[in-house]
Amino acid sequence: MHEIGKQNENNPVSWQLERIVEELRAARSEWRSRSGRPREQGGRELPSRRSIEEIVERLASALFPMRLGPNDLREESEDFFVGRTLDSALNALLIQARLELRYSARQRGEPEDGIEARAQDIVRDFALALPLLRQLLDSDVLAAYQGDPAARSVDEVLLCYPGVLAIIHHRMAHHLYRAGLPLVARIISELAHSATGIDIHPGAQIGGSFFIDHGTGVVIGETAIIGEQVRIYQAVTLGAKRFTADETGQLHKGQPRHPIVEDEVVIYAGATILGRVTIGKGSTIGGNVWLTRSVPPGSQISQASLQQQAGDAGLD
Repeated sequence: MHEIGKQNENNPVSWQLERIVEELRAARSEWRSRSGRPREQGGRELPSRRSIEEIVERLASALFPMRLGPNDLREESEDFFVGRTLDSALNALLIQARLELRYSARQRGEPEDGIEARAQDIVRDFALALPLLRQLLDSDVLAAYQGDPAARSVDEVLLCYPGVLAIIHHRMAHHLYRAGLPLVARIISELAHSATGIDIHPGAQIGGSFFIDHGTGVVIGETAIIGEQVRIYQAVTLGAKRFTADETGQLHKGQPRHPIVEDEVVIYAGATILGRVTIGKGSTIGGNVWLTRSVPPGSQISQASLQQQAGDAGLD
């Protein structure tokens, strides 16, 4: 083993790097030409995933300083910590907002005048919305505690539950998505997706007291609308049934195509609900149900009931 290592030091492997670098440059040029993209000048233009991850961590610690803040924080210095942390996080967010707005303007061939003012307005409005966001998150944390008999405290829920981590990210991401930073918002959502296995598009509208139990494999699409006091379990999908395209085959973007879930609905593990259907208030959707139609308020939908309905209609 020693001789092999010694031999490698004296005879380093040739990776043909000049050839590889040249071929990668050609691949980039071909892709840019094929997609009609201009040359990227002035360095990296896109928001940074790593920077946004740090921003979200700081914001979460400012929202819940005595639970998600530093270990040595004391209540008497709580306000100072929150102010200092928000100042750092919001200034960092402003940088990412500028990057996205400038990138979007260049992609559309639009002038960059006013980007700085717009970026500041977006981040300022986001900052002013944080108290309301905290109140919404308090309702989510309480819903998780009340909805899970295994939860011993709201602190345990906030510190441990993946569904709570996902909704913290989503509340931030949704505001920024609606404010005009869809890329920054999507990065925030995908950070939670990577950490929890819960995939919530930042465009989804979700009411208060929302609880995802266990969570792994949950998918909530862009145009989904979820009411108040809704509880869903792992592997639930609120997805699209079909995608419409134009005459060139390009998919239409942003059209309503995901379910509407009204207040006080419970959706159990593995259920799949597809299309722009409405799940009426107070309904219960059983585990592993496949549903592509609306159901009225107070419905109790299970695999057995769907099979019975299919049999009655002569579809079995």
